[in-house]
Parts: sequence; structure tokens; C-alpha cells
Amino acid sequence: MDFIPNLPVILAFSLAIFLLAITPGPDMTLWISRSLRDGRATGLMTLAGTSFGISIHTMLVAFGISALIVASPTAFTILKTGGAGYLLWLAIQAVRHGSNFVVRADGQRQSAPVQAFLNGLWVNLLNPKVIIFFMTFLPQFVSASDPHVTGKLLFLGIWSIILSLPIGLAIIFMADGLSAWLQTNRKVLRAIDYTFAGVFSIFAVKIFFTQAR
Repeated sequence: MDFIPNLPVILAFSLAIFLLAITPGPDMTLWISRSLRDGRATGLMTLAGTSFGISIHTMLVAFGISALIVASPTAFTILKTGGAGYLLWLAIQAVRHGSNFVVRADGQRQSAPVQAFLNGLWVNLLNPKVIIFFMTFLPQFVSASDPHVTGKLLFLGIWSIILSLPIGLAIIFMADGLSAWLQTNRKVLRAIDYTFAGVFSIFAVKIFFTQAR
């Protein structure tokens, strides 16, 4: 199987991915906020969305499409503006419809599974930092002259999702475990809503000022 890198490369890549997976970012913030607000199932669907977004970014890098996006000032500006705008929208939603509206009168959860999945997907797809990161990070673990470079890039991208999955699951289950307690502490829960809104806003500003080069 020529698309699998050698063991030292896999071990070094795995360590790097672990460190990145425990570093807070927009995706982790979204997992926690959705798990606290709507429960474990919604958090898991959000995780599935962010993971699918990473798989798409992997394919974009492997087939050279990400390089074209970064090389085009117009495309890159549209992307980062859309990403920043989406995170600001999430911040507004956290303030307007935060955890004070966890359960409807009919006892149903707010967020549909598809909506949660799409939230996670767009957070990653519209983040130019993720594109730049994957363009600079993945190629470090392959040789440009390797005839199997595309296959190895795809393998490493999927491997990164597999390695990050347990961390994402642990975060979601812990957030879901806290949600019941937080429901009896509404002021704390509301403070968390505003905290998430602030974090999303900060990430939005950082994304908007991201430079392609």
C-alpha cells in the first residue's frame, strides 16, 4: 500500500495532530456550545459536520484546489469574509437564542440533526485559516517528488480525522454531562452564552484579517 507513509512519519504526524486537536478553535467552541444547548446528539452531529469539512479540505489540498483559492485574491477575500460573517452570525445566535431556549414547549430539541451537521461543516469550510494550515501542514509529511503524494496526502487527512475523533467525543460527552447541572443554574448558563458569543466574535475578526501570504 504505497499511499501509507512510513512509521516514523505517521508517529510524528500523529503527535502533531494530537496537540492540534486539544487546541481550542471555532470547531471545538461549536461542539461545546451545541452540546450544552441541545444535548449530546446535536453535539455529535456538529462533530460529524466539522470532520466532513476536514475531509473536504484534505481533498482540496491533495488535488491542488486550495492553492488556486489562496492564489486568487478575490476568491480568498470572498472566502474569509463569508467565514467571518458566519462566525458573527453564530455569535448573534448565541446571544439571541442561547441556552435559555434548550427545550421547546413540546419537549423537542431546537436544532435538527441536519442543521447541526451543516453548522459544523460551514465552520470549517469557510475558515481560510484551515485552508492555509492544511496547505502548509500536510505537505511537510510527504515529498513533492513522491509519485504517491496525492494518496499519502489523502491518507494523512483521513488519519487526522480518526485521531481527533476521541478528543471531540470526550469534549461533547463532558459538555453534555454538564448541561443538566447548568439547567438549574440559569445565570451561569447565560454567562456561558455570552462567553461563546465573544469567542466566536474573536475568531471572526482573526479570520477576516487572515492573509493569504
